[in-house]
Amino acid sequence: MGAVSSSKIFWVAQALVCSVVVGLLLFGCAGRIDIVPFWIYVFVCSTAFVVAASILDPDLLRERVRPGGHPLQLRYYTLLLPSVAHWGIAGLDVGRFHWSGRVPQPLQIGGLALCTLALGLIIWAMRVNRFFSSVIRLQEDRGHELVHAGPYRWIRHPGYTAGFLICLSSGIALGSWLSMLPAVACIPLLITRTVAEDRFLKKHLKGYSAYAEAVRYRMAPGIW
Repeated sequence: MGAVSSSKIFWVAQALVCSVVVGLLLFGCAGRIDIVPFWIYVFVCSTAFVVAASILDPDLLRERVRPGGHPLQLRYYTLLLPSVAHWGIAGLDVGRFHWSGRVPQPLQIGGLALCTLALGLIIWAMRVNRFFSSVIRLQEDRGHELVHAGPYRWIRHPGYTAGFLICLSSGIALGSWLSMLPAVACIPLLITRTVAEDRFLKKHLKGYSAYAEAVRYRMAPGIW
């Protein structure tokens, strides 16, 4: 029990560090701290990060940072660059240079609500799927098996659905149209990853092909 508690504390601390980094990027680039939507956004992200660190299987969290016990390859860390650019541009745009037009408040509230729901969806998906790795691999070392509970009853890749929604809503929630560019640029990568993972699982994971026949849609019910 003590080891589990220590592990939880470690991951919660990591979540708080990530939250601080997001806040520093936003407010540091903005050059001011009186931007209320930024504070709300950081609060939502912080809450989601801490909740995830508190309720998810520590073994899954370790898998995500060290899949199969090995460090992530550098190319996976480069995928963080669009997020850094997204938050940096939002700070510069809203706080200093006002490059893009003002996002209407009702739309901004809607963007924040959608972003919050998407964060909830990805936590739900990770909660029911302890094989939610950061890389595409058959996790034989972790007893990899088919998961069809929670949101997996309706779509095969709810985590990527959540990522898609965050790409569309995060910039609006922050009040910066321009910051949407690096976020939306990630959507083709999400779609490519979804196709590659789906193909891999059909080939390697027992029962997945039958599951794919029963749950027809990858990311969007009734669409794809």
